[in-house]
Order: sequence, then C-alpha cells, then structure tokens
Amino acid sequence: MSVRILHRSAVSLLALVPAAAFAEEAAPSAPREILVTSAPLQESADETATPVITLTGDELAHRRQGTLGETLAGQPGIHFDNFGGGASRPVIRGQTSPRVQVLSDSTNVQDASGISADHAITGEPLLLRGIEVLRGPSALLYGGGAIGGAVNLLDTKIPTEVPVGGFTGSAEARLGTGDDERSAVGGVTVGTGSLALRVEGAHRETDDYRVPRAFGESRVPGSWSESSTFTAGGAWIGPDGYLGASYTRVRSEYGLPGHSHEYEGCHTHGISLHCGSHDHSEEGHDEEGHDHEDDHDHDHEDESIFVKLRSERFDIRSDYRDPLPGFERVRVRMAHTAYRHDEIEHDEIATTYRNKAFDLRFELTHKPLAGFRGVFGVQHADSTFSGIHAVTENDVKTYTPFDIDNTALFLHESRDFGPVRIEAALRQEWQRIRPQTALSAFMPATAHDPFSVSASALWKVTEGYSLALSLARSQRAPNVQELYAFGPHFASNTYEIGMVTGRTFNGMASTESRLETGKSINLTFRKTSGATTFTLGAYHQKVDNYIYGQTLDQYEDFRLIHYVAADATFTGVDGEVRHQVMPEVGVAVFGDYVRAKLTDDRGNLPRIPPGRLGTRVDAATGPFTANAEYYRTFKQDRITDFETESPGYDMLNLTLAYKLGLGAGRWAEVFARGSNLTNSFALNHASFVKDASPLRGRNVVFGLRTGF
Repeated sequence: MSVRILHRSAVSLLALVPAAAFAEEAAPSAPREILVTSAPLQESADETATPVITLTGDELAHRRQGTLGETLAGQPGIHFDNFGGGASRPVIRGQTSPRVQVLSDSTNVQDASGISADHAITGEPLLLRGIEVLRGPSALLYGGGAIGGAVNLLDTKIPTEVPVGGFTGSAEARLGTGDDERSAVGGVTVGTGSLALRVEGAHRETDDYRVPRAFGESRVPGSWSESSTFTAGGAWIGPDGYLGASYTRVRSEYGLPGHSHEYEGCHTHGISLHCGSHDHSEEGHDEEGHDHEDDHDHDHEDESIFVKLRSERFDIRSDYRDPLPGFERVRVRMAHTAYRHDEIEHDEIATTYRNKAFDLRFELTHKPLAGFRGVFGVQHADSTFSGIHAVTENDVKTYTPFDIDNTALFLHESRDFGPVRIEAALRQEWQRIRPQTALSAFMPATAHDPFSVSASALWKVTEGYSLALSLARSQRAPNVQELYAFGPHFASNTYEIGMVTGRTFNGMASTESRLETGKSINLTFRKTSGATTFTLGAYHQKVDNYIYGQTLDQYEDFRLIHYVAADATFTGVDGEVRHQVMPEVGVAVFGDYVRAKLTDDRGNLPRIPPGRLGTRVDAATGPFTANAEYYRTFKQDRITDFETESPGYDMLNLTLAYKLGLGAGRWAEVFARGSNLTNSFALNHASFVKDASPLRGRNVVFGLRTGF
C-alpha cells in the first residue's frame, strides 16, 4: 500500500499543527433555536410533525467519527451497519439504504452507498456544521429513497454570509489511540462587499482498529482507512439571499474486512450454490439448509483487498426571500458528480463502480393564502450507473451501464387552527431505468410511477407540551441493484439475483418488479420547556411488497441472495427524557426498540438492530464540560434463516473538554473522547460482516479545536 506509506508521514506532521484543522467558526455563545432546513417550511425541531434529531456545535464536534454511521450511533432510533473502519451507513428505526436517503444540503450525495454496505458515503463528517435526521417516512420531501427516513448533511462549502471583518477560519487536529488516527482539517472564508470565498480541506488516516481479545486477534484485518477532501466555493450575497457554487474533490481508500475472492468458482444451480468441487449441501448445511457456523474456519483477509474511491462534485445553491409577488422564498439546489470506486485485490482491479449523476431541486414557498402556507417543488435526477453484475445473452455476466431518470413534483401545505397545526402533502414520481445494451429481451427497461401522500396534526396541548400524529402512504420504486443484479459481489461475499421481469434464473422464476408501498402511523409526544424535557415516539409501518435480499443458500461465508418482495411490518418506540438537576448538571435516559417481521408468520427480517437502553450525564462549569454516556444493547435472537444470534453488550463513553475564549471572536478548545472504555466485545447485528468486523474496542481521541 504505497499510498498509505506516503501519506502517513505527512499526516503525522499535520496532526501537530492546529492551524491545519477544522472546527466551528463562531465563538462560544448562548444556545439559539435551530431551524431544520430539510423540513418543508424550515421549522424548529420541536415544531415538526415528523420526529427530527439535530446534531450541531460542540456535540457534533465531539461525536464526529470517520464514517457517518458511527457519528450518529447512540442517538435514539439510530444504529449503523459498519463495514470495517471505512464504510458505515445509518440505520433508522430498523431501515437503511435504499430506504434511508443521505442528502447533501437537500440533494442526493450521488455515490454508490445505496447499493451495498461496503460502499462509503462520500460526505466527510469532519467538514460538517450540522446533521439533521428525519425519522419516519420522508418520501414526500425526498422521494422513495427516504421511505424509512432521511439524513441531511449541512456543510459550509458555499458561504451564505460575508464574514464580519472580512475573514474567518477554523482548525482542528485529532489523534486516536484505538486505530492510531491522525486527522487534520481546516477552512477559511474571506469576503468583501457582496462576495465571499471559501476554501476547506480534511485528511484522515487510520490503521486497523483494535478489538478485545475475544475476537482472536488484537486488530481487525482490513479495517484501515484514509481519506482526503478538498472544497473551494464562493457566493454572491445580497440583502435578500445568495447565489453560490462550489467544487468538491474526494479521494479515499479503505480496507474490506471479511472480503474474499476465493469463491470466484461459485455458481448457481437453481436455488443452490455450487462452489468448486464441494457439495456443500452435505459439508456445510444440515437437512434444513442452515449453516453450521463451527464447521468452517473464518480466516481474515489481509490488507491487499481494498476500495479506491474518487469523486468530483460541483454544486450550485441559491436561496432568496420575496422573489415574486405572493411568494416568500425560492430555493434552488443543483449538483453534478463524477464518481468512481475500484475494488482492488493484490494490486489488480476486480470490480469498478461508476456513477455520473445530475440532480436539480427547485422549491417555491408561497405566502399565506386563506391561512395556508405551502411549498411547491420540482426535482429531477438522472445518472449513468455501472458496476453491478448483470446478465446478457448466453448468461454471460457483464458490468452493463444503466441510464436512470427520476422526475418528481411535490406539494406541502400547512395551516394553523388555534393550537392545532394541520399539514398535508403529496408527491408524484416517474422513474425509468434503461440498460445500455441492445439485448432488451434479457434486460428489459423498467418504469415505475410512485405516488405518496401524507397528513399530520401537531397539537400544542399547553405551554411546552405538544402531541403530533402523522399518517403516510409512501411508495418506493426498486433500484438498479434490486432489479438487475445477477452475479457475485465479493465485497459482501454474496451471489445476487435481481427482480428482472420476463426471465427465469437457473430454473428459479423471476420476481415481478413491484412498487414498495408503506402505510405508516407515527405518534410523537414532546415537552420542550422546564427542568424536565422529553421526546417520545411510537410508530407502526406496514409495507406491501417490501424488497429485501433473501438468502437462499450458503457455503461457508458465501451466500446466494435473491431480491424478493414480501409484505412486512415495522413497529417500535424510541425517545429521550432529560432532567436538568441543577444549572450545571443534566441527566437523560434514552432508548429504542423495533420489531420487524414478515406478515402471516413468515419469519423475521434480516439484520434488524436489537433494543437499546441507556443514560447520559452532562456537566458544565466555566470553561469545563463533561459528558458521560452508558447504554446496554440487548441480545438479538429474533433472526431469520442463515443468521446467527448476536449477544448483548455494554458501551461506556466519556467526553471531557476545556474551551477558552481568546477575545475578538477567537477561541480554542482541547477535548478528549473515550469510547467503549470497558473494552466490551460487541457484534453489530445490523452489519453484513458482524463476525469479521466487530465494533471498535477501547479508543480515546484527543483533539484540539480553534476558531478565529
């Protein structure tokens, strides 16, 4: 890994220079109301009918990890599906990609993370000023890809105001013990008159992370990662809004735990796997077809198997107030991305994923009309995607490019009736996927027209108390992987078969391409003032034609997966109760639980996170702050075929920080965050590679932040 060696010395030096890192650019100030930019009318988190979590300021700075999933882990209702140290995706109320949409300031991140858990999300957590998480169906705002929730990444790459004094900047450096992290990140904004320019960058490098001895090795092989992100942007800023553009370049490499190409000889016979000369129906399975886990050694792969990721993205953003008579706001987001990642084994490219994508979003907010406020919007996205195995003539597997087009219209209206706010929304989409091949008989084009509608009511019961009820019928069209996959995906050790219509796969009838339709009810009870505050949520979602990868057969760690549609339900609760014991000390209790299963007693859904219950204590006195967090993740024994149970574990985290004001808007902070301080051996049931990639062992990150 020559690139790793060259970077290591450079990063070790950068980590010692605080001016090369990144942090908030505002001096410490009193808490202020945070508006949720991904909400239709940009209400505060306490005013939305859909449950929302926001991470900003010091809390985000201290929780930031190398991946988005790890950064959000521990928030009520949010887990993650880790794949070593380089990739992890958020799991919201039991659902993840392709039902949880990750957005970059309301536009799609345009990578390949929605296809597989081993594909990294290109957003760099160290460069974020905030994260908004919409739990529950958000399809009416962002499409069927958000039928389970949405995560909006807020950045600073396009300035929205000219800095006071013409100059502002920030810096952060981090060193970690558990994975030998060396990170440096920094940004500067300059401006004069109506023009502001922004330059920022980040570099992170980690080795394989340490785990408890119960794993059998001191580190997880292939869990290393390194990444670099550079952004330059500028904006013209007037009294009523701004127009800006930016360029972002991402370079990343990371290992793949459990990744193996030793199964290249595996092929299918009907619904069975045949690998080499082995008759695994006798060697590796019992009469029911279940895997005997103890019959095979689980060898860990070396660091010669890794992902090399490259992404270049251009953004144009604009927000203006009072653009036309009768309208109070117009919002435009446009992005173009050229994305590529190679899965490399022993210095040779085994698989290449490409995504050339364009996304346009236009929102127009009208002024009150007969008491109603609302947003009308248009969204269009098109991309050329390649990388998945697909079938062509004579069952030859190839990496066929696909043209994907999606256009949508949406409308959201809101009106207050005394203490009750009523909201209603609808969204119509048109999705077309066309293989770039003349062999249409083998891979026919598909067309889907999802339609979603919702209604909600927010009742302000009394001062500080509110009760929100939302009902939604949301539809999602299957993605290209679910439709056309036909062949091995060695990163996840799977042989995947999609839902293409009009064809039979090795004697197995193909599944009809169907729309996924979710009917959901969400109830949220909040108390937002006084010494005791809380947010409690309960939900139930019935999904018709829920598309998932059903494991049909397994040989050692290699599985045969067929994407099928079956009815399923998700039922759960999550929430947090906080009490301010005294001005300097607060205590919170939080937890979540989701029950996900197929209907008609057909079993459980795979990789569903278990229940969790925990507590937090935070304290502040003068420049010192401290936060202690403990939670218990319970055993997951509600499993499906070819899954194994995951034992429960305890997690103890502690953060200490000292922030000092330096005058003239400048400040500095030293902090340390310890995670898994008891060094618990923890298997993440939501992960595709839980046995090959347990959660990190004891780790302490030391950081230095400054703003100027």
